Amino acid sequence: MIQEMGKRRHRLSLGGVIFSAGAVVALVVVLLEVSSASKPKKAASTRQVPINSGFRIVREYPHDAKAFTQGLLYHGNNTLYESTGLHGESSVREVDLQTGEVRRIYRLQSRDFGEGLALWENKFLQVIWQTNKGYLYDEKTLSLLGTFKHPMTDGWGLTHDNKHIIGSDGSSTLYFLDPHNFAEIRRITVKDNGEAVELLNELEYVKGEIWANVWQMNSIARISPKDGRVVGWIVLDALRKSLISAGNRNIDVLNGIAWDEEQDRLFVTGKWWPKLYEIVLSPELY
Repeated sequence: MIQEMGKRRHRLSLGGVIFSAGAVVALVVVLLEVSSASKPKKAASTRQVPINSGFRIVREYPHDAKAFTQGLLYHGNNTLYESTGLHGESSVREVDLQTGEVRRIYRLQSRDFGEGLALWENKFLQVIWQTNKGYLYDEKTLSLLGTFKHPMTDGWGLTHDNKHIIGSDGSSTLYFLDPHNFAEIRRITVKDNGEAVELLNELEYVKGEIWANVWQMNSIARISPKDGRVVGWIVLDALRKSLISAGNRNIDVLNGIAWDEEQDRLFVTGKWWPKLYEIVLSPELY
């Protein structure tokens, strides 16, 4: 299959249970049975973390179906910035939200597999898969400014909380880094009902929480930055299912969260998805 399939560890955690890659299909089937309009009933066990699959699509936007989305962020004026992956296809790009047009692009060398993206002050930061290396880009031109090193074992996702750069490495760990020298300040282990949630991927900081795509799933974990506790799950299987039903059978999983803080807008997309969605979550989420 795709290059990324071979790189990930095949264990997933949801609801305090560790799933193998072979159990993912079964898990998805269960999640799809959850009503899209309300919370599921709690199991008879001690589950405390809510699962929310209620959402409304506000608008659909075009998205480059050749973009293997690894990082996504909103930067005002209907402008998105996106990091794409795969060897020979990785890039950082400026994208028009309304049209999906790629206005500006920096293409990485074929040896680099682009991953997460974040903006700090006037520089974009991008991490590279299977390395502790990252690239710095000029905010206005996307020209390459230099490189940096980070202490994570691998580069997957990036975001920030206005104090720290926050990164993931495909494990259950999130790293809080000094934005000036990228030294580790602290780290947290993400857990759902006491069990580690692995394969944390693309990140976004939303309303005081860290939101993380979990690779191989079409769900987003809402994480407390204080202790790593999962405070909720956002299940978006219906988006991928609708694309497949429309004939888009070569798409991959959900990956890409962008938050417009000023206008309170949430955007999501996935790897090789031809659409980007603006969605509103059910009020019951909060």
